[in-house]
Amino acid sequence: MPTGLSHNTPHEVVSMTSTQWAAIAVILLILGLVAGYFAAPSRVTTITETVSVGATGAPAKTVTITETKTISPEGRKIKAAWIYVGPIGDIGWTYAHHQAKEMVDKKYDWLETTHVESVAPADAAGVIEQLISQGYDVIFTTSFDFMDPTLEEAQKHPDKIFWHCSGYKRAPNMGTYFADFYQVYYLNGLMAGALTKTKKIGYVAAHLIPEVVRHINAFSLGVKEVCGDCKVYVREIGAWYDPTKARQAAESLISEGVDVLAFTEDSPTVVQVAEEHFQRGERVLAFGHYSPMEKFGKDVCVSGQLVHWEVIYDDILSKIYAGSYTPKNLQDVDYWWKLKEGAVELGCAYNQPINPKFVEELKSVKVNEKVQLPNGTVIEDPDVYTLIMARLVQMGAVWTGKKWIFVNDETFDPFTGPIYDNEGKLRVLPGQRIGHDELWSMQWWVDNVVGPSLGG
Repeated sequence: MPTGLSHNTPHEVVSMTSTQWAAIAVILLILGLVAGYFAAPSRVTTITETVSVGATGAPAKTVTITETKTISPEGRKIKAAWIYVGPIGDIGWTYAHHQAKEMVDKKYDWLETTHVESVAPADAAGVIEQLISQGYDVIFTTSFDFMDPTLEEAQKHPDKIFWHCSGYKRAPNMGTYFADFYQVYYLNGLMAGALTKTKKIGYVAAHLIPEVVRHINAFSLGVKEVCGDCKVYVREIGAWYDPTKARQAAESLISEGVDVLAFTEDSPTVVQVAEEHFQRGERVLAFGHYSPMEKFGKDVCVSGQLVHWEVIYDDILSKIYAGSYTPKNLQDVDYWWKLKEGAVELGCAYNQPINPKFVEELKSVKVNEKVQLPNGTVIEDPDVYTLIMARLVQMGAVWTGKKWIFVNDETFDPFTGPIYDNEGKLRVLPGQRIGHDELWSMQWWVDNVVGPSLGG
């Protein structure tokens, strides 16, 4: 998959207008590149497998295999259960999974669902046993910490189907899935770098596992692209859901001069703290996380990351119903879906990539670089708003001004070298793109991050 600029394609240097953006969307449609993302079960199903190639330990390569299947007409029911690590009212991770579960439950009359919330990792195996005893034959476990107990239960019940979210261990009857935000965090970082006045940007992190480190680094790369001397200051709170600790960390960062905040914690607290400061006459901006959070900070929520777990759940359950996925063929099935699949969305409100309050300010900041779109058009010295829209196109998501169109292609990735860590070590060579395995094990900071030592 190509990354960066192509120097062999004839191109035109232009400043993009809204009309031209619409034209690009039309061109993509005409070329047949646009991919839908929420299809009902059909006769053609696509299985995405991650298989190892080359020597042991080599990066995984994603191979897409298309099979033709006919959906069973026998009228059988699928009983699926979700296990959540937090409460469904957290407005973050668990809330998003639950909303997606409800969507697919309402969509299909052959699907029966249930859920168990606020499950501690130590209790996961017992909860799985209980659900199986109640007749549930598909189990979704939605926390990284559930990985080992899910695998153990999958091995004990080879006739059941298991899906683990955010992990990497699989079995013949256990697949993995994840909707990754790193591309969206990078776009949020572009905005943060343009909007900060103090050049100090804060990040409240639940736990510094590779997923969160990956997201912080992507965010920081976006910041650096617009503001080369800005720093991102990280605070770890040690909890996925703890509004009190999130508030304390946000206030601490603000007291040290931070004026833009991003976070990974499953409440809207950080956005609420920023709004409180705004109401007192202090400009502190924030980015939402996982769910629409503009309502918690209408004056300060610039954008954020929104997830569409329903896209993945729909695909998985449809393929189970169609007979494509069985308890015997999931060993290499790993969903790692991003912008181009429609699994994630840019914004702090649906169908609004950027809060309109900040669009003009983003348009006033220029970036000294050239960006080439998939159709060969080159944008020279774009403003930040235009840069964001261009990067979206390069990563497979076209915003038409009214709706999203997803394009099955990527010509840019934020983790393309050269990238140095915060100790001066060259981590990614010029032109090199970090692969799946390294992203999933990332334990080092990019060079503009000030955070706890990771030892990676």
